[in-house]
This record gives sequence, C-alpha cells and structure tokens, in this order.
Amino acid sequence: SLNMVAFTKILKKFDKVSCQKASANYLKEVKRSHFVSSDKVVRLMDEVESRFTKHFANNDRKKAMKFLRPQQHKDSHMVTFLVGLSTGCFVSLFSVYAILAHLCGIFSPGNEPAYMETVYPIFSVFALLSLHLFLYGCNLLMWKNTRINYNFIFEFSPSTALKHRDAFLMSTTLMTTVVGAMVIHLLLRAADFSPTQIDAIPGVLLLFFTALLICPLDIFYRPTRYCFIRVIRNIVCSPFYKVLLVDFFMADQLTSQIPLLRHLETAGCHIFARVFKTHHPEACHSGRIYLEITYIISFLPYYWRALQCVRRWFDDGDVNHLANMGKYVSAMVAAGARVTYNRQHDDLWFAIVLITSVVATMYQLYWDFIKDWGFLNPNSINPWLRDELILKNKSIYYMSIVLNIVLRVTWVETIMHFKIGRVQSRLLDFLLAALEVIRRGHWNFYRLENEHLNNVGHYRAVKTVPLPFRETDSD
Repeated sequence: SLNMVAFTKILKKFDKVSCQKASANYLKEVKRSHFVSSDKVVRLMDEVESRFTKHFANNDRKKAMKFLRPQQHKDSHMVTFLVGLSTGCFVSLFSVYAILAHLCGIFSPGNEPAYMETVYPIFSVFALLSLHLFLYGCNLLMWKNTRINYNFIFEFSPSTALKHRDAFLMSTTLMTTVVGAMVIHLLLRAADFSPTQIDAIPGVLLLFFTALLICPLDIFYRPTRYCFIRVIRNIVCSPFYKVLLVDFFMADQLTSQIPLLRHLETAGCHIFARVFKTHHPEACHSGRIYLEITYIISFLPYYWRALQCVRRWFDDGDVNHLANMGKYVSAMVAAGARVTYNRQHDDLWFAIVLITSVVATMYQLYWDFIKDWGFLNPNSINPWLRDELILKNKSIYYMSIVLNIVLRVTWVETIMHFKIGRVQSRLLDFLLAALEVIRRGHWNFYRLENEHLNNVGHYRAVKTVPLPFRETDSD
C-alpha cells in the first residue's frame, strides 16, 4: 500500500507538470505488478515483529509495538506559550532594570569600578550564552524550513533532539532569570545592603546554572544537557576521541566565545578573592597569574580545534586537515599578539598585531568561503557560488559573503584604543563579542547547508540511519 501511495503521488505530479492525464493508465499497470499484489513484505514484517517481541520485549506484544511503530511527535503549544511568556517577562524586567540603573546611578564615575568589575562579567557571560542559544534556535528553524536534515548530520536522536522552540525557550528563560537577578541586585543595593553580600548574587546565579547543567534528574532537557557535556568532554580531551561533526561544530562555537571565557576568568577571580580572601581584587586585572591565564584562555579553543584537525589527519590521512590546522594556529598567534599589545602600546607590537591579524583573517575568510561554504567557484552555474543552492534568492548568498567579511574584521577596533570611559569600553567590548556570536550563527547555516548538499566534511558515514522509532535506551 505504501508503494501504491508513492506511485500515485508521483503520477499526480507528472500529470500536473506535463498537463496530461496519463496517471490512470499507468496505475492500472502498477496495480497488476507483483510488488503490489504480493504479501511477501507483509509476512516479513510479521516475522520481524514476532522475533522482536520474543527476544527484546519478553513476549509482551504491546511493549514491542510501542518501539516498532513510528511515533508522531507533535509540537507542544505549551512550549510556544512559555516562550512568549518568558519573552514578555524579559522585556518588562529589562525595562525595570534600565530605570533602576538610571535612578541608582550605577554607571556614574564613583560607582562604575565596583559594579563593572564584579557584576558585569557574569551577567555578560549569560547574555552572550543566551544570544548564542537564540541564534542556534534560528539555525534550527532555518534548517527545518529548508529541509536540511541536521539531526541525521549531527547524529542526533529524533526523539530527544532539540527543536527551535526549545532553544528559544532556553534562551528566553535564561535571560529572564538573569535580568531578574540584576533587578534584585539593584533593589538590594538601593536598600543599603552590604556590597559584599549583594555582589554574591551573580556568583550564586552561576553556581545555580552550573548545578542545573549537571543535574541527574530528568528535568529541563536532560538528554540535551548530557549531550552537551559529552561533546565538551570530547573537545577538552582532544585528540584522544574520534572527531564527529558535532564535536568540530561545537569546538568552532567555542572559538567565537573567547570573550565569554575571559569574562568567566574575571568573575571567578573576583569570587575567589571575596570568598577565600586569597588576593586583592586588583590582581584580577593586572596580576601576573591573571595575564598568564588570559593567554591560555585566548589560545585554548583554537588549540582544541587544531588538535581535532590533527586527529582527523591521523584517521583519514587527508592533508587538508593539516591545512585547516594551520588556520587555527594562525588565529592563536594573532590572539596572543593582541593580548600582548593591549598591555604594551608600542609601534613594534602594533605592526606584529596588524600583520598576524591580517594573515589570520585572510586564512579564515578563504576557509569560510571555499572550504566550509563551497563558494567562490568561478565555474559554477551560479556565478561565484556553488552549483547546488537551497535558498532560491541568490542575492542572499552574496550579501552573506559581504556580511561575513565585515564581521571578520571587527578586531580592528581592539587595536585602535579609542579614548573612552570604562563603561563605554566595557559596552563596546560586549558589542564586539555579540557581533562575533552573530557571525558564528550566520556561518552555521551555510556550513551545514554545504555539508547537507555535498558532504564536504565526510562526516556522514554513520553506522545507522536515524529512524522515526522510539529508542529502547530512552526508557
């Protein structure tokens, strides 16, 4: 019957396109064919069901059918409602925060150092993380609408994979909680509570979300949380784990979140300074250990990604992986030069930063457009793109190329050293970090589109093809 349905739909499309009525004659031949009249497939299905019931379900047919029969997963309207509710709460709380911040004068010259050095870093971490989650939800929505099989490419289980509404819910819930904590912080600050006590609120919030991430209870998307932890483990332990596409994909996300990791460094330093009284808070900005950790954090995401390239070269023997490793090595050199120049403002280091950053940027743009996106093919039927495209409007691809170039060169601001206040400098740094996250979300769509169409990363060779069945492990 499934074959008949398939042939019927195909023939109807043929009649519609060719403006003919030939389907009736074809269907007569199809109905007389052996694959329609034979019950061999049905008998094989019955045999599979009986064997599965006997060996995997303890002769419980009801339990066996629960796993063998496809489950239709319907999108929950409750998730959409919660997204809207949390978005409304976020807008309201943010408006309250803006008013309170103005009334309390927290950005005045007398108050800005304490607030911007102890509270701002942790809240910036959550803001950047929430923005990344929101953009991932946009990616999921676009991949779904353009029929890019991201679950198959990432080897996600269809029954537990995150959907775009879930990503939006996580993003809005995270930001609503964070802005609510910011409002409480300002209210307690205005009520003349001890700064030592109220400045612990961001640290408590960080501990809460860390505990939620590793929570073993089956709440708040446990399969997704544990998958995230497993992927981070694979990245940190590179090159000892075989590199899957989801591992490389997440490692690339981390290279765009270096500002987030540096904010975590600053926040952790202040928390340890206040709780354990091991050092003065000033050491969190100018100390030797802080500077060394800053270098390490600026290198680590690129280092992990380079080790993944080495592992893939070791597994596949393809020298392209070594060339890809060179891209991340050049990015490490450029990042180290910029960190050094921020502390040594002389012409020599300016020249070094300019040269290393330009080389790394050109390397990255080449790899973005030619290797990751498959563009700039002069022989393509789509000028300077690739032969196969999913989006119908070609101008979107050209605008995306220009946008990626613009967002790739935002590092120029970091070496200009404009004479602005501490608050303006912090806000400008956050803006540049947010632009890099936006660039990564924009890059994600075209990278997976190219993988879907051409399997450019050779990641699609999997042992099993995901099916719309429930998995016994999930129960």
